[in-house]
Amino acid sequence: MVSGAAAAAADSIRNATAGITRLIRGLDSQETREQSLDILCKVITSAYSPLLSDSITEKAVTQVCNAIALLQPVASHPDTKMPFIRATMPVYLYPFLNTMSSERNYECLRLTSLGVIGSLAKVDNPEVVEYLLSTQIFPSCLRCLEFGRTLSKTVATFIIYRILLNERGLKYCFIIVERYLGVSQCLANVIESLGEEDENLPRLLRNVIGCYLRLSENQRTRPQLSRYVPWKLLEYKYVNILQGDPETLGNLRQLIHNLKITHSSAT
Repeated sequence: MVSGAAAAAADSIRNATAGITRLIRGLDSQETREQSLDILCKVITSAYSPLLSDSITEKAVTQVCNAIALLQPVASHPDTKMPFIRATMPVYLYPFLNTMSSERNYECLRLTSLGVIGSLAKVDNPEVVEYLLSTQIFPSCLRCLEFGRTLSKTVATFIIYRILLNERGLKYCFIIVERYLGVSQCLANVIESLGEEDENLPRLLRNVIGCYLRLSENQRTRPQLSRYVPWKLLEYKYVNILQGDPETLGNLRQLIHNLKITHSSAT
């Protein structure tokens, strides 16, 4: 016989599932998409106040993460990506990127939000890059490198790399010396804090090396950059991790060539 508490819990799960299903269907329909997005935004913004007061509950985090996750297909679909950006929807996620805690609840919100921004950055689109730069995604991603766990760092470095691949993004990084040095230092800190047993390590290394390689294309700043690339990146155990990724190994060799890195210059 099912207890009253168990029955209530089951009803709660069914109601939540039904609500998510309605939102998914609403996002899929042009007639109801705007209303569904409004509901999702209200769920997301409901976390702002408890986030600041460090009083957010695990239940609330789960609800908000589910709402954010529903934005990812909207951000990645070619028919809805640009309207999503022009409606400035991504800025609703930025508060979760700028938190300064590595605690699990904050990390869940950070990682889910990064997933949406990563979907935007995945396709080479100058308007997307311009939007992300104008809304200060760079500092937010650097904050994620400082306080996020390995998977968040992996997605954040992917976003930075995708932006740097665009000429406008690369130029943005070099406009201010402090900005360029800040990016270089954050990447160096990521490498210095690497563990050896993490399934996300190959992807993280690929993104960091890609960022460094793109930065190294500016010949004027190469001497400075060479002082920020840690020798640890060239250690055998990390190079060995990349043996199954010839493209990244090639990028690492090109980076070494560009910067003329030696053991003495990288330490």
